[in-house]
Amino acid sequence: MSEKNQPISGNDLARFSGPNTFMRLPAVNALAGLDVAVLGIPLDIGTSWRSGTRFGPKQVRAESAMLRPYNLGTGAAPFDGLQVADIGDLAINTFSLSDSLRIIAESYDGILKSDVKPLAIGGDHSITLPILRAIAKRHGPVALIHVDAHADVNDEMFGERECHGTVFRRAYEEGLIIPSKTYQIGLRGTGYSADDFAEAAGWGFQQFPAHELWGRSLATLGAEIRRDIGEVPVYLTYDIDSLDPAYAPGTGTPEIGGLTTPQALELIRALRGLNIVGGDLVEVSPPYDTSGNTALTGANILYEMLCVLPGVVYR
Repeated sequence: MSEKNQPISGNDLARFSGPNTFMRLPAVNALAGLDVAVLGIPLDIGTSWRSGTRFGPKQVRAESAMLRPYNLGTGAAPFDGLQVADIGDLAINTFSLSDSLRIIAESYDGILKSDVKPLAIGGDHSITLPILRAIAKRHGPVALIHVDAHADVNDEMFGERECHGTVFRRAYEEGLIIPSKTYQIGLRGTGYSADDFAEAAGWGFQQFPAHELWGRSLATLGAEIRRDIGEVPVYLTYDIDSLDPAYAPGTGTPEIGGLTTPQALELIRALRGLNIVGGDLVEVSPPYDTSGNTALTGANILYEMLCVLPGVVYR
């Protein structure tokens, strides 16, 4: 592919029409020539409270039609430097969580063999564990930036060891991530005991509770994380419930007192320069998102993640 794909302009085709792809980019089946592949993982059988994230990829894509290719805030023109396309949804098994996690890992094995950076639209947070398994096969243990209201380090939930609340304990146990370069940002709410948070800190995870971030710019925190990670490959996972439900009510496990949307932008923009090898945006639940604002916010966050990938052109 010599020419770079560009989103369909709203001046060429009305935004309420056209393909339901991310930012109305081309839909492709082949990975050859791509730098970044956007994909959906419509899974919600790994959640423990409100369901509906199976509809997340479709709705985030629908709201992304509002986005334009140039980032006014940062000068990023991601589609001028990167070949990006939407490769559709993974065909998960809607009746089996364990089989779906297998499908995700095997699908990512294939994607990563093509040297493509994947950006996934979830789906609940269960999807990140099989993604990290494939990422670690390709890159070895990676640094992890985990933006979330919850630490997701339970040992099990209802007897299940692999679901949306156990992801990062399993990733730690399996050596998929570098504990001293794992950053959990936005943690808050209630727990069953102090160990819900303290245990992971003992592993080396660096935790930044939301109440310590209220009223602060996150640009400095993002810059500190960037310097700390250095050249190490890093995976970025963004749970929409990291935001206060005033900004993102359409999610499965909302917690009050969260981050603001400007803080989300500040944090992601400060990560420019990192060796980001993939990312995901998870836990958008359209049935609880009557205005569409949560999906719109999710689409913008995914776009901001795209804007800080290596190879992006700035104008």
